[in-house]
Amino acid sequence: MAIYLGIDGGGSGCRAVVAGPDGLVLGRGAGASANIVTDPEGARSNVLAAAAAALAEAGFAGGEGEAIAVLGLAGANVSDAAAHLAAGLPFARARVVSDALISVRGALGAGDGVAAAIGTGSAFAAQRDGDVRFIGGWGFVLGDQAGGARLGRSLLEMALLAHDGLRPGSPLLTAVVEEAGGPEGLVSYAQRARPVDFAHYARRIVETDDSAAAEILAIADVDVVAGVDRLLRDGIVPVCFLGGLGPVFATRLAGRYGGLIREAQGTALDGALALARGLA
Repeated sequence: MAIYLGIDGGGSGCRAVVAGPDGLVLGRGAGASANIVTDPEGARSNVLAAAAAALAEAGFAGGEGEAIAVLGLAGANVSDAAAHLAAGLPFARARVVSDALISVRGALGAGDGVAAAIGTGSAFAAQRDGDVRFIGGWGFVLGDQAGGARLGRSLLEMALLAHDGLRPGSPLLTAVVEEAGGPEGLVSYAQRARPVDFAHYARRIVETDDSAAAEILAIADVDVVAGVDRLLRDGIVPVCFLGGLGPVFATRLAGRYGGLIREAQGTALDGALALARGLA
């Protein structure tokens, strides 16, 4: 029996799912962060752990060599890390793609549409007649605008500026500095922080009624609109907002996109499984 394995891995963790030929899900697994650019060895270990757990739950413990796998991983679009990882995987067949690609396939199925995937990072994609075009998704250092990591970094930067009297303060900014043990502690934290660490602050930003949080989100709104509007220039199609922060921006931008906003047809794992079945 053919075994299909789909993996969705990003800065906040990875998930795996195993299905049989009929598409019925037989097992699931989970692991820690899987960004193959910022932590390639850790990502590989976490991916394999999640896959092993899913295979075991499905009754195929140790069956990696029989699985046809698609791995949608953060960072797969920006370096040769994807090829390096794929070459060392134990699966019967494997393809490593961007986590944004499996999100788009899961959300839109085979239909046309635009997807704004906003989690720890961000990427935007349009699918038309089966072809997918991406913009953004270039990683935390130079891209991922509106993603949780960039939101969190902006909050910490604002907190230090407010501490130095270079911008207006707010209760949230004061709290961030105090919780770190002062500005020196905040800087020390930031110097060793990974994108997922910065992203931990994103939930406070979206849930706190605070002037600084509102400012950060207003800037993020502009970044999201820029990505979505660019992809809608080629024709008006449905828009799906995906990822941990997707629903936040869907609500914030409902007035702009109105009836275009659609619920996703499926998850990123559904997309990974669909692509895996295409490898058979």
